[in-house]
Amino acid sequence: MKTDDKIALLQLVYKGLGDESLAEIAELSHICDYPANHLLCREEEHEDVLYVIAEGKVLISQRLGDEESTRILRVGKKGDIVGEMALIQDAPRSASVHTTTPCTMLEMDKKDFENILAKNPRIALDLIGITLNRLRDNDQKSISDLQKTNKMLRQMDRNKMEFIQVTAHELRTPLTVLKGYVNVLQASLNAEVKNNLGEVLQGINKGTERMHGIVNTMLDLTRIDADSFKISPVTVPVKQILEKVAYKLSTAAQERNIALSIEHNTDTPNIKADPALMEKALHHLLVNAIKYTPDGGKITINAMPSALENNVKSAKISIHDTGIGLDAEHHELAFEKFYQVGEVATHSSGKTSFKGGGSGLGLAIVRGIAEAHGGKTWVESSGHDEENLSGSTFYLEIPAS
Repeated sequence: MKTDDKIALLQLVYKGLGDESLAEIAELSHICDYPANHLLCREEEHEDVLYVIAEGKVLISQRLGDEESTRILRVGKKGDIVGEMALIQDAPRSASVHTTTPCTMLEMDKKDFENILAKNPRIALDLIGITLNRLRDNDQKSISDLQKTNKMLRQMDRNKMEFIQVTAHELRTPLTVLKGYVNVLQASLNAEVKNNLGEVLQGINKGTERMHGIVNTMLDLTRIDADSFKISPVTVPVKQILEKVAYKLSTAAQERNIALSIEHNTDTPNIKADPALMEKALHHLLVNAIKYTPDGGKITINAMPSALENNVKSAKISIHDTGIGLDAEHHELAFEKFYQVGEVATHSSGKTSFKGGGSGLGLAIVRGIAEAHGGKTWVESSGHDEENLSGSTFYLEIPAS
């Protein structure tokens, strides 16, 4: 390529530069040819060459986080400049560049580029303009991609909720029938036969009860997702409902040798709430505390007066455990649907056994109930630590009656 051809190419990149400056850049540049599918720039690598495309096309792409998949940023063609930002910032390449056709490149190394940049501030302005245009184009593409992805995710979430709702309703009927037949058998068997089959029937009944609980949890989730929780609020004494929930789970705590105590501040106001839903929310919080507290630990339930936004009086309930704790990045995720701590495959199957498995819906339901009442829920923990057992404190705050 002749010097005049180089200058004509550089005029496409550096608009407004004089012939003398362009001639100097052309003199310091050299031509190289590359075959198709050649890697010109490698993302995260320190490289010292700037490219201007004379002929052919390239593909500029970026890795998506730690995943192996990549995102196409743009296609480069004749007159486009590639790799300049790594030279300006003295930083690794922010993207990879592959040739998609045989290409001819006008190239300049870092040292010559810096000398030219020092002599011709106009080049820096041109490069800034090129970079801003690319950022604007990339932003528009990112927004468009995010909009498409969000639309697809919303549809997938709706499909998932519809599937859960249909499945829960379909399971509910046969479970009710099964439970009814078990009750009939238990009532109709004579004493001798009942002694032989009693344990079997009790096991079936217990399993049916647990499946009923899962089905009801699934239905609760679909109601939360559809904002269709029906609230029947009445004045509820906080101490009374705490004692009721703690009593129902006291056996589970005793089996694990976990001390369960309630500390109720006498100034704690009554709350305006649906008793059944409030009991359900506290049940899920307490089950969660038992599940992630090792045998021999301690759980303290505390109730105190507080205030929500706009100084709305409230009752704040906290459930503090001496369990394994939760890292900060999981504090919000813990209340998402289907969230699980650790590997699901390593969980035991017991509902309140240490690190036992579950549907991952309990805390999502707690948040839905709290918001339906105009309250809130959150967690505080210094982090996951199975040796020192730093523990977690889950809060539920509900407006006062």
